[in-house]
Amino acid sequence: MKHLFLGNVLFVVVAGFMLVSCSTSNEPVGDTPMPLFDVPTAGMTIQLLRTPVPIEDVTMETLDGQTMSTRDWHGKVTLVNYWATWCGPCRQEIPDLIQLQDRYPNQLQIIGISTDEGDPSKVRSFAEQMGMNYPIVMATPELNRQFPGVFALPTTFVINPEGHIVQTHLGLINPAVFEQETRYLMSLPTTVTAELIDDNDTTRLINAAHATEIPGVDLSGLTPDQKERALQRLNEDECPCGCSLTLAQCRINDASCGISPPLAKKVVTDIVGSN
Repeated sequence: MKHLFLGNVLFVVVAGFMLVSCSTSNEPVGDTPMPLFDVPTAGMTIQLLRTPVPIEDVTMETLDGQTMSTRDWHGKVTLVNYWATWCGPCRQEIPDLIQLQDRYPNQLQIIGISTDEGDPSKVRSFAEQMGMNYPIVMATPELNRQFPGVFALPTTFVINPEGHIVQTHLGLINPAVFEQETRYLMSLPTTVTAELIDDNDTTRLINAAHATEIPGVDLSGLTPDQKERALQRLNEDECPCGCSLTLAQCRINDASCGISPPLAKKVVTDIVGSN
C-alpha cells in the first residue's frame, strides 16, 4: 500500500501556532518589518529539509502579461501557492497571503499558480476582485514537473533565497507559519527554532521529476534526443494504478508496482520506433 499522503510528511509546527490573532499595532520599523501575526514564537519549532531541492529555470507568463522566470525569485523567500477559484480553503487564505506580501515586499515573493480550467480571464477577474497583489500564472506541464505531488488544494511550496525547495504545505495553513518561515530564512528577528529533516515523500516526488534514470527502464540505448523525449513522456503520462503519480514518479516511489514497468517500457519503445 502506498503511503504518499503528503499531509503525513509536511511541515509540522507545535500547537502554539494554532491560535492566531492579527495585530493592528505591529507596523514595520525601518527595513525590518515587525511580525504581522501576533503569536508567541519562543520555544516553537519549524521543520526544513536538511538537503533542499533545487528547481530548474522555468519561464512563465503572468495573467497581466508579464514574463517571469523561476530565477527571478532568487534573493527572497518564495511561496509557490497552487490554488483554484472554486477551492474554499484557497479563497480563505488569500487575504492572509495578500497581507504577507504587503508586509514583506523586500523579503517575500508569493506566486499563485491557478489550476482552473477554461478561460484564464475568469481567473484574472477573480484575482482583481480579491485584490491579489502577487503574480498569478496558470498551471502548465513544465511548472507541474517542477512542483509535483499536488494532490489537494491549496498546496504551497516554500523556496529559500537560493532557489531551493525547503518545505511543502498541504491544505490551509496558519499564516503565522508562512511568516515565521520567511523571517527565519531571511534572517529577520525571530525566536523560532528550525529542525532539519531528511527526505520525505515530497522530496522524492520532486527528485523524480528531475531524474535522468528511471528504475526498471533501460534508457542506455537511446540517443540524447530520444532520452529527453522519453523522460518528458515518463514525467507526463500518469500511471493508472491509482497512485495519481506519473510513470516516472511511480517507478521511483513504488518499486512494487506491477503496472508502471510495462507502460514505461512501452514509452521507450514507441519513441525508438517513431524515428
